[in-house]
Amino acid sequence: MRKWLVISLMAVLAGSLCRAQDWAKARLEKSPRHLEWVKVKHGNREINCYIAYPEVKDKAPSVLVIHEIFGLTDWVRSVTDQLAEAGYIAIAPDLLSGMASGGGGTAELGGRDAVGKTIRSLPPEQITADLNAVADYVSKLPSCDGKITVGGFCWGGGQSFRYATNNKKLKGAFVFYGSGLTKEDEVSRIECPVYGFYGGNDNRITSTVEETAQLMKKAGKKYEPLTYEDAGHGFMRAGEDPRTKILPTKRRMMKPGSAGNPC
Repeated sequence: MRKWLVISLMAVLAGSLCRAQDWAKARLEKSPRHLEWVKVKHGNREINCYIAYPEVKDKAPSVLVIHEIFGLTDWVRSVTDQLAEAGYIAIAPDLLSGMASGGGGTAELGGRDAVGKTIRSLPPEQITADLNAVADYVSKLPSCDGKITVGGFCWGGGQSFRYATNNKKLKGAFVFYGSGLTKEDEVSRIECPVYGFYGGNDNRITSTVEETAQLMKKAGKKYEPLTYEDAGHGFMRAGEDPRTKILPTKRRMMKPGSAGNPC
C-alpha cells in the first residue's frame, strides 16, 4: 500500500507544479467522485472536514491530509480528490474550525494574515486531539479497510511528522517541506516509516533535514527524505499562481552522512 501511495502523492506533485487555483476549483466541480463536507465531533470541538471517496469495488485505505499554514484551501481539497482518484479515501480537516468569530474556520477568518496568525496559536494538544478524532472517524467508515496514513504540506508537513509521534496506528507519514523533529524522545515514539519531500532552494527547512535523519537513524526508524533541487518552499502549492513555473527535474536522496550523494 505504501508503494502505491508514494506513487499517487508523486503524481499529485507532478500535477500541482503547473496548475492554478482556478484549475483546482474546476477539478472539484467536474470530479466524478463523491466529495462532501462532514463534521467530526469530539468533546466540545466540531471539526469541519472535506472528504473524497474513490470509485472502487473493495474497501479502501485512507489518507489524512493536513493543510498548510494557509488553512484548508481549494488546492488542498483538490489533493483529496486526486488521492481518491488513485484509490484512497482522503480526508482533510480544517484545523482552524471554530477559531473564527461565530465558530467558523479558514474561510471565515478573512485572509492569509489572520489565518496564519491563528494557526500559529493553535495548542499542540488541540491539534493532536482533532487529528485523532478525524483519524478515528475515517478509519471506521464502512468503506475503509481501517488503514490510515498521514500527509501534510508546509505547516501541515511538520504536523504530519509530529503526529507520527502520537499515533502508533499510522501506516506511514508523508512530510512535504515541513519541519522535522529535534528530540530523541519524540523520534522514539514513531512506529511508521516517514517519507520527506523538500525543495533544494528552501534552505530554511532543508538544512534541518540532516539532524532529523541522524536522529531517525540512531533510533532505528525509517526516514527517506527526497530533495527537488530546483524547487523552493511550497512547491506543491505554487501551482495556484499561474505566473509560477517550477521544474524540479533533479532529485536527490538525502541520507545521514551522505547528503550530497545523488539518488
